[in-house]
Amino acid sequence: MKKKLVSVLLTAAMTGSLLAGCGNADNGGGDSSSTEAASDDGASTETVSDDKAAQTGSGDGAYDLTLYTINSTDEDFPDWLANVESATGLKINVIAAPTDSDTRQQKITTILSTGDASVDILEINDEMSASFKNSGWLEGLNDTVMTEDIRGEFPQGYVEDMITDKNGQIIGVPGYSGYLAFWVNQQIMDEVGITSLDTKEDFMKYLEAASGDGRYGYGGSWEKTYVFNEIAQFVNMFGGDYLDWTNPANREAMEFIHEMVEKGYTPIDQIADKYEQMNPKFNDGKYGSLFMWGLGTDYDKAGMLGADKIHMAMVPQLSDQKYIFTDSWSYVLNTASQNKDAAFKFLQYMASEEGMKASYEAFDRYPARKDVAANVVPDTDPAKEMYSRYAEECVVKGRPMLPQTMEFISAMGTIFQSYVKDEITLDDFCAKAQEYVETYNK
Repeated sequence: MKKKLVSVLLTAAMTGSLLAGCGNADNGGGDSSSTEAASDDGASTETVSDDKAAQTGSGDGAYDLTLYTINSTDEDFPDWLANVESATGLKINVIAAPTDSDTRQQKITTILSTGDASVDILEINDEMSASFKNSGWLEGLNDTVMTEDIRGEFPQGYVEDMITDKNGQIIGVPGYSGYLAFWVNQQIMDEVGITSLDTKEDFMKYLEAASGDGRYGYGGSWEKTYVFNEIAQFVNMFGGDYLDWTNPANREAMEFIHEMVEKGYTPIDQIADKYEQMNPKFNDGKYGSLFMWGLGTDYDKAGMLGADKIHMAMVPQLSDQKYIFTDSWSYVLNTASQNKDAAFKFLQYMASEEGMKASYEAFDRYPARKDVAANVVPDTDPAKEMYSRYAEECVVKGRPMLPQTMEFISAMGTIFQSYVKDEITLDDFCAKAQEYVETYNK
């Protein structure tokens, strides 16, 4: 147990420097909430500075539970909190999570690993879910909150991959859905006369037709702590298994990526690019397509978001099915909590139609429940049609992460860059990748 705790704490310590590789300024990836928490003047909210340990201020027992949240800086947070308190009959003490991601993860790790009962409910991202779900620090919710009728409305692949522990217990309630969507430049598609990207053949034709004279059919964020998303997405699309590098489909996916570089369909120099560098290039017409988190905020700001410009499209089908990733932050229950009845009531509301609608209206995050998305997201929302199609037509999964998440991400990114630069062979890459799976799955 001591060895396991040290491993988790080391993971937390390096997350701050690497976490951006899974997230971005466009509300996506591992740290995809746009609301980094600080203090808020709303009801019953206590400020916790980044350099102080998280402590609740309710010592007089005035509160029913304490919530550790990333959302308190959102301007609509006070209204959201009032709604939750009114709907549940609970009085909620709020602690604002630190704005710095490294500090935040370290504090959450400390709270949970030390059995600190001063915090009941916490919001955690996918990286933390992967690190914590089998630690025994989080309460299972199958019989109390995520019952069979409720969990059926959430993306099943995500629930299984990201928030289900080794004993089959669901340990979180997803707060939203954020897809790693496929985006295309319609202006380039029209120019080259391509009307469909449904199949591998369609996709290859587009890559070839759109590439040349400094333009590329596909663009990616291939900086070593970002490229994890891309590698995993292509492995999925080819029907592979990111945690089994003996799988022939994994090799096929890597060969495809390498071929894109060889044929000039995607540039090798993007190994230095994060989303911050990639999105402006996409806006400028350098790429014909890419995968990107979020709802296209950067494209909208540049006046490039629209059905006739840059827009979401269906994921090409490169194998037997269509695959796509979704991410989320989830509400979890500290097993050390002494207010579990109140905590269950809070989580039941968060998982309900009414609770998810309230979160959508307050924080503008796409509902994780498909029935809520269908009922409350207006048809004028440009994401609704494609998000609905993703949910219905694709195998929706959570990203493959291991307990030592950030070490794994960085290691895979390093050997990926070596592979696409022809510094190592495909055999070398697959062998090393499998070694990393075994090393960091502890």
